[in-house]
Amino acid sequence: MTGYGKAEAQLEGGRLTVEIRTLNGKSADITVKSSLLPKDKDLLVRKMISDRLQRGTIDVFVNFEASSDGVARQIPVGLVQNYLEQLRPIAGVRSEAVDAALLSAILRFPDVTDTKKVDVITEENWPLVEKAFVECIERLDAYRVTEGAALEKDIRGRIGLILCLYDEIEGLEAERIETVKARMLKNLEELQQKPDPSRFEQELIFYLEKYDINEEKVRLRQHCKYFIDTLESEPYPGKKLGFIIQEMGREINTTGSKANHAGIQQRVVRMKDELEKIREQSLNVL
Repeated sequence: MTGYGKAEAQLEGGRLTVEIRTLNGKSADITVKSSLLPKDKDLLVRKMISDRLQRGTIDVFVNFEASSDGVARQIPVGLVQNYLEQLRPIAGVRSEAVDAALLSAILRFPDVTDTKKVDVITEENWPLVEKAFVECIERLDAYRVTEGAALEKDIRGRIGLILCLYDEIEGLEAERIETVKARMLKNLEELQQKPDPSRFEQELIFYLEKYDINEEKVRLRQHCKYFIDTLESEPYPGKKLGFIIQEMGREINTTGSKANHAGIQQRVVRMKDELEKIREQSLNVL
């Protein structure tokens, strides 16, 4: 959901610039960082953005750069004339030079210079401003599409690596059985016990059943398939992917708790690392 877009509109008196920046977020959290946008247009812009971008932390910047001949200020003529009439008697002399000096001083008075700016965005120029917003949103969306393609490739690769690691775990299961069997026999030898072969096999089977990971293996592979299917078929799969990742984590954790084998445990650690990277990347998926 990280993205950036920028567009401009040439208005009478200057140039308007629209910028939108987005970060990860569970919902559309839109902040308009400008006082130029009228309230009625503010609501319209927010709807345009939320409809297209769906969710994320979205910051909107609207700036106006006035041209040299387009400074939107109005001089309060009546107020200036009133000051001038009051100051002439104080000056004691009436001449063009005195009036020019008085006028220069009056134009520096706070209530004369601190005048309100004329509204930059009006009903007349709104179509141009709206077009700039549309272009900005489209550019931001194109940015996110490009980023999303690279993100999808990375996530698919990590899902594939998790499946490969589980294939390696499956290949170590026979070795694990032999390791457990040898350990149990060694313990019996140390106790100087000679077990009944049939009873020993029963105990071994019972012991290994507690560490059987076949269910976890099937479920994890199904979760991985469901993850890829969701990524391909859902228009906005981000939230659902988060739930699937949780389920994948449960199966990997259970496999680790049943590992009882150094090689299996090492691969479980690597799978957890890959899953955590997928979790971080999925926050950028809509």
